[in-house]
Amino acid sequence: MPEAVSAAWLLEHGPLTWLDVLHLHHIDFEDISTLERLLDACLGYGVNVVFTAHDTRPMVGNAQGFVERLRLLRSAEVSWVCLTEGSVTKLTEVLGERVTATAVIPHGYVAAPESLADLEREARGPGARYLMFGASRASRDQLSTMANWSLGITDPHSTLHVLLRAFSPADFADAGRAPLLLETARHDPRIRLTMRPYPTDDEVVRAGLASDSLLLPYLWGSHSGQLELAFDLNLLPVCSLTGHLPEQYERHKGFVEEPEWFDWSQGHPNLFGEKFLTALEKAAARLGSKPRRLDREFLDYRAQEHRTILDDYARVYGGDR
Repeated sequence: MPEAVSAAWLLEHGPLTWLDVLHLHHIDFEDISTLERLLDACLGYGVNVVFTAHDTRPMVGNAQGFVERLRLLRSAEVSWVCLTEGSVTKLTEVLGERVTATAVIPHGYVAAPESLADLEREARGPGARYLMFGASRASRDQLSTMANWSLGITDPHSTLHVLLRAFSPADFADAGRAPLLLETARHDPRIRLTMRPYPTDDEVVRAGLASDSLLLPYLWGSHSGQLELAFDLNLLPVCSLTGHLPEQYERHKGFVEEPEWFDWSQGHPNLFGEKFLTALEKAAARLGSKPRRLDREFLDYRAQEHRTILDDYARVYGGDR
């Protein structure tokens, strides 16, 4: 099977008698007519379809196309999984009615607790270590974040590791962000860029264990696996107040440290840099010189949470709505 299984690939490999459950995630990448044909094929072969509404607004494409795909899934009567109650409310507003076959199952861990059993955070030097990772998407402000970090964090011992997914030609087209990102990093020896075809979980975990704080400069977003990773690795998140990320934190309140939030939802975009830098300065003060070890008690809680999540998914996969 290819790394990225598309609706078209599945249709080309019919009949779908080899599938019990089809779990849909990034529907905005799919051509809507192809998606509709796939749903019809699943119905014909008795394949249970489950859709995780990780996003309540499109990561690619436009809002109208995204809503059309959501309505298609609703009309096909597939099972829906939302990650938070807030996202259920948001999708109800978007669609004009609640999807009846909806289960609320949280995101859960990114780094499996058992994979961290024999690991510990790397010993730090005199400066705080910051991490930012992921693809260069329009939903993330990596460029001004890097510039503000470079000029705002004056401690010569502090470092920023930027772990990137490989650039595509589109990143360089029409004065794309990639050239400016590379040029900004070149002027500060404290910034280290690492590029991977697609950063694996192991690569991200290793980068996290060598860091103290995770920068999450989302311009928009609904939920964040990166935020959950920060909880897994006991990193201090410096995070934009967007979507249902605060609800993700509230679920673990008392177990994890509250992120240093900055609110980009209000005010003029020219003020975004000031808001981020203020949050970054507060985070630097919170980090201080105290070592940040993995929280074994929280990881035990994660293992229990995961068992509950699997039980909930088993009921959804089995058609128990």
